Amino acid sequence: MSQVLITGATGLVGGHLLRMLIQERKVNYIAAPTRRPLWDIDGVFNPHDPQLTDALAQVQDPVDIVFCCLGTTKREAGSKEAFIHADYTLVVDTALTGKRLGAKHMLVVSSMGANAHSPFFYNKVKGKMEEALIAQKWERLTIVRPSMLLGDREKHRFSESLFAPMFKLLPGNWKSIDARDVAEVMLKEALTASPAGVNVIPSAKIREMAQGEV
Repeated sequence: MSQVLITGATGLVGGHLLRMLIQERKVNYIAAPTRRPLWDIDGVFNPHDPQLTDALAQVQDPVDIVFCCLGTTKREAGSKEAFIHADYTLVVDTALTGKRLGAKHMLVVSSMGANAHSPFFYNKVKGKMEEALIAQKWERLTIVRPSMLLGDREKHRFSESLFAPMFKLLPGNWKSIDARDVAEVMLKEALTASPAGVNVIPSAKIREMAQGEV
């Protein structure tokens, strides 16, 4: 049986993943700290605080798996600083909390194009986040890099509405992908015995794994 910590449970991928975790018989404990409260769910510990770091600090029970599905855009965040806080600082805080609670496996949603040396701000922050997690020397670290996510968000993102039709036509890793597929693959990876070390899963492979082709 697994005990898990998940952040980003109110988001697109995280929402799917939380619902899957609730139904998964191999999971017997879920801690889901959030900035705003979740709906009332049996079996889910949901400390909530506008400062997610403070909500994370309330999680005290041991966990063995950590999922981080946090992610925003500079437009949504309101500034570069706020974006870095959401997509770098809070991700690292999630990982450190998992380490404190004894977790051995960290799974995180990153992005296609993540590169700490990228000239593009978004990709650079994602790349630096990945480097920070790798530097923590997890026994197992799974990094999923989806392309543009498809699914119903509470708040529509202008860029996704604008570019989604084009991304559906792109080949390989750049083709848009359903958020549910990303969540499904993360859960499969978490509950499957895999070799230790860092495992980076690009968007095309996520799609194949979700369709049972891998």
